[in-house]
Amino acid sequence: MFKCKTVWNKLAPLVRASSTLCLQNAKKSVLRHGRKLEMVQKAQMSSGPAGGGGENTLYYVLVGATCLGGGVYAYRTVSGDKERYNERMIQIASRPKHGPLAAEAVAEVVTQSKEESVAEEPTLTQPSVEEPPVTEAVVESTETEPVVEETVTEPIVEASIPEPTVETLETEPVVEASVTEPVAEVASETEPTPVIMAEHVPEASSVSESAAVSEATPAAEPVEPTAAHPDVPEHTPYLLIGGGTASFAAARSIRARDPGARVLIITEESDLPYMRPPLSKELWFSDDPKATETLRFKQWNGKERSIYFQPPSFYVSPTDLPKVENGGVAVLTGRKVVHMDVRGNKVKLSDGAEISYEKCLIATGGVPRNLQVIDRAGEEVTKRTTLFRKIEDFRSLEKISREVKSITIIGGGFLGSELACALGRRTTDLGLEVIQMFPEKGNMGKVLPEYLSNWTTEKVRREGVNVITDALVKNVSYKNDKLEIKLKDGRLIKTDHIVAAVGLEPNVELAKSAGLEVDSDFGGYRVNAELQARSNIWVVRDAACFYDIKLGRRRVEHHDHAVVSGRLAGENMTGVSKPYWHQSMFWSDLGPDVGYEAIGIVDSSLPTVGVFAKATAKDTPKAATEQSGTGIRSESETEAVAGTLKAETKATPPPIQQKEDYGKGVIFYLRDQVVVGIVLWNVFNRMPIARKIIKDGDQHADLNEVAKLFNIHED
Repeated sequence: MFKCKTVWNKLAPLVRASSTLCLQNAKKSVLRHGRKLEMVQKAQMSSGPAGGGGENTLYYVLVGATCLGGGVYAYRTVSGDKERYNERMIQIASRPKHGPLAAEAVAEVVTQSKEESVAEEPTLTQPSVEEPPVTEAVVESTETEPVVEETVTEPIVEASIPEPTVETLETEPVVEASVTEPVAEVASETEPTPVIMAEHVPEASSVSESAAVSEATPAAEPVEPTAAHPDVPEHTPYLLIGGGTASFAAARSIRARDPGARVLIITEESDLPYMRPPLSKELWFSDDPKATETLRFKQWNGKERSIYFQPPSFYVSPTDLPKVENGGVAVLTGRKVVHMDVRGNKVKLSDGAEISYEKCLIATGGVPRNLQVIDRAGEEVTKRTTLFRKIEDFRSLEKISREVKSITIIGGGFLGSELACALGRRTTDLGLEVIQMFPEKGNMGKVLPEYLSNWTTEKVRREGVNVITDALVKNVSYKNDKLEIKLKDGRLIKTDHIVAAVGLEPNVELAKSAGLEVDSDFGGYRVNAELQARSNIWVVRDAACFYDIKLGRRRVEHHDHAVVSGRLAGENMTGVSKPYWHQSMFWSDLGPDVGYEAIGIVDSSLPTVGVFAKATAKDTPKAATEQSGTGIRSESETEAVAGTLKAETKATPPPIQQKEDYGKGVIFYLRDQVVVGIVLWNVFNRMPIARKIIKDGDQHADLNEVAKLFNIHED
């Protein structure tokens, strides 16, 4: 009965109240048929407010509330962390030991952090009745205290974000009911750092239209991203790393093919591009006492010129390079490229500046090699040792030669022998003792045949130099104000200063960052026939290990190679794609009376054939420069000479061998009966002929006949 009464109470609205019969019939029907009751209950569960459907709705409400609460908690936690981070960064920036640049960097980080928070906050809108008071408080602080204005108004985005989110924007670091407390705290912390205000105000003015922010905007105008490197252009089409002969030759070649090109040269030295050969030759024989400062010298023919390729007026200022109408060549001195990003086409300098490029040339050359015994000897020895390479080395050694009593040159190659002859001229005037020592049996013993090397050694001795052969240095020490050099055979040499001239090490410091290949046998960057290391990167001079189509893979360290390789790379950078087939030459002068030019592989370990003749007055370096008009003999070369000269028809005297006086002659270096190298001894302006002989690669039954091509028997 209880169950029936319950059912009746629920079905009563469906029955007419005035019909008793209907009520009775309904009761009977419900009591007799249980299925009807079940159907009615199902209908109530699906449509009634108190059934199972209501329980589902409650479940959804609870789950949604839980998720919302979790989101609010997570947001408050993250916002609190950001606030603490920003406050900490502002505290660091306010410390006096940090400079303006550090404050600017910190301000930028804080600003970016706040902007990110502002961009995310519209997803959480929490209307608050305290919104108007907060806005009024900010305006008041803006008028009375500029620093507070900077700190508070920076994140305000009233013009672009709906009003219900203003409170969230103001209190973005900390979502709390009280907003004024954190604002006042930040304001007091940023008060000593006006630089942060200058950084923040432009960002606030970009999104806010308040008058106070607009007034503060001009203070931020001097702060620019490139203020730390105003003299460094951000981009250059042609970037040349290195300021030597090869770079200048490449720049001149680029400008010849592309008159509007903008070329930037970066050099670690403080000087504009210059030629190195006079540093060990003509400059030492100048009569001008100011030659050390002016770096102007007289060539062997008496003509005066500067060591620099061009005066400063020839170059464009690096800051003006992007703006000049017809392009130009700019030189950035005193900077070193420390990192190279070949994928991003940009380099990083030692001062932190970055420069992007379209095409790049690596002409870093090499660094002088030192003896390990000197490196390990200590500071007293190293500071009395010169590694001769740059202008500053020349000036330093020239000054030292006037102050000390003894100088020892270690090395018997080109540089060591040239410096020995140059300093030997001062033994009489200054009372200077000049000593030269090397492990070979004679000067340039690795290049010249033994008989010619011995003759050269005697020539150097006649210049006043004490030459010590077969000298292997065991250790070097500093005792009693003297450097003591002990040789492996027990000999001991005391001197005041050492000049180490023991070779050159190719500069490949950029290989790691640039991912460029270095040759394991010869050193230097491996390049293809077009001198390319990558599609838009070329390498030249001492730093390039190239493939010679006649002589195989090589690396050359001479002036002519720098000129020719730089010129070719410059042309290829403009789209020519020419292979490097030129056989570069080199020369060395032992004063104005004896000199030689060489080409190809000149190695004393190879079989040689020498053809000599009696020298005349015109067979000297001095006479050669008078005829060519230039002291840099490679500049006067021309390929046309090789095709027009013919062999002389005079009877050829027998070749001179093992004679004490070698006036002039030609020395052929052979490999598999083929001439691979030629030395012209006191024979000048005949290099195109030698180049053609090597290029042809023919076997010659009688080299005396080949020597006739050089006209060495002319009077």
